[in-house]
Amino acid sequence: MSVVQQLSSGWLLDHFSFINKINYQVRQPHQLPHSKNESTHVRSDCLQLATTASGSSAPLTASDAITKPEMRDGGDCGTFTQKYAFRSDLFNIVKPYITPVVHEEGRQSNGGEDMVDAAGKGISVAIVGKKRKRSVVFNQGELDAMEYHTKIRELILDGSSQLIQEGLKSGFLYQLSEKRDKGSEPIALPLDSCSLSGLCDLAKRLPPLSEMGQRTLQLMEEDASVAEQDLFSRVIENNSSFSKMITLMGQKYLLPPKSSFLLSDISCIQPLLNCGKMFDVIVIDPPWQNKSVKRSNRYSYLSPLQIQQIPVPQLAAPDCLVITWVTNRQRHLRFVRDELYPSWSVETLAEWHWVKITKTGEFVFPLDSPHKKPYEGLILGRVQGKAILPSSCPEVKVLPPPDGKVIVSVPCALHSHKPPLAEVLKDYIKPGGECLELFARSLQPGWTSWGNEVLKFQHVDYFVALEPGC
Repeated sequence: MSVVQQLSSGWLLDHFSFINKINYQVRQPHQLPHSKNESTHVRSDCLQLATTASGSSAPLTASDAITKPEMRDGGDCGTFTQKYAFRSDLFNIVKPYITPVVHEEGRQSNGGEDMVDAAGKGISVAIVGKKRKRSVVFNQGELDAMEYHTKIRELILDGSSQLIQEGLKSGFLYQLSEKRDKGSEPIALPLDSCSLSGLCDLAKRLPPLSEMGQRTLQLMEEDASVAEQDLFSRVIENNSSFSKMITLMGQKYLLPPKSSFLLSDISCIQPLLNCGKMFDVIVIDPPWQNKSVKRSNRYSYLSPLQIQQIPVPQLAAPDCLVITWVTNRQRHLRFVRDELYPSWSVETLAEWHWVKITKTGEFVFPLDSPHKKPYEGLILGRVQGKAILPSSCPEVKVLPPPDGKVIVSVPCALHSHKPPLAEVLKDYIKPGGECLELFARSLQPGWTSWGNEVLKFQHVDYFVALEPGC
């Protein structure tokens, strides 16, 4: 369960526990030694993908050779199970990214309303710094953002405060005075030594398969290898109750049980349309264009027109619930409401917010910061006008998602690692519904995931190997 607390205002989530309750166990064959003083090294690969590139792989946290002691009878165990856990330090967010002291004056002025009023009248306000006073002229986008923040500020503050208080009472969150100075060391993140998006570009040079050849490929227990072309041109399914390990260009990735994925960019999404599924919930995290993305070159972005061309109408089942993550830029929010959803025949129903906090219950950014905000938005809508096919089963009525909810959680240190929504959405989709995440960077059981970095956060460097057992 990822839900720590549920109140009328929303949910307090534990993203870290959600990941580690996934059955990250990989079954591996090996021959145990016959001498009590010997040990054997076992590869952690369950599947080895054929690759066209050579070179040594980077040091791996969890996938190096594993030592397994001999069984008492000295015989052949046949297989053993290697367990993995997500790195706890990646969720050890103890201190805010920016301390709220700088913005204390703005917080005391009723959430920055004075700043908004002043900006609206003179389009210029004075910001007091340590050295000098400077005049700032706001453009229309910044004025819109300030007006929107003023509108939702009390909802964010009141809703998250209630959930944070419950988290402190239960012990899930720490008291402010506790463990404040711990976890201040910088988190060591692995190098992105395998460019998944680059591989998707490379895959375009491969000869195309026929439509029949693009059907879903299931990874069976006895599989020994998967051709590289199959990986890039088909939806890959792990229907096993165990995880699987694949190696791609020398890098290892963990696949959760009961998960499916397609590694491709938007130009090669056809295999997803051919997989034979219609989805009851579609979560979309578009790579929105903004200045920081351009400066950092962290990932490629899509224009609004390109996002609009995603074939959601073909993927969506009747009454499909569509959830789109949006940045705090008002033009993105307006685009989703006024252009994107209408073009997909999706009716907007609700707007939620994800509020990011530390383990001590503080906002990761000051609530009234003029730059970074501690929240992101989600726009929820439902597909309209699709005929429901007759069924022998009685129609299941699902609740409409309520407006104005907040999702509060400690974020992952990995950029754009969004919290899980499966438990939060369960009351608003039919039982056993098919779930799809677009522009995903990780996998989860029971979901199909698509994107050109869909395996990124499944890299074994984000996990630690636990004590194995037969």
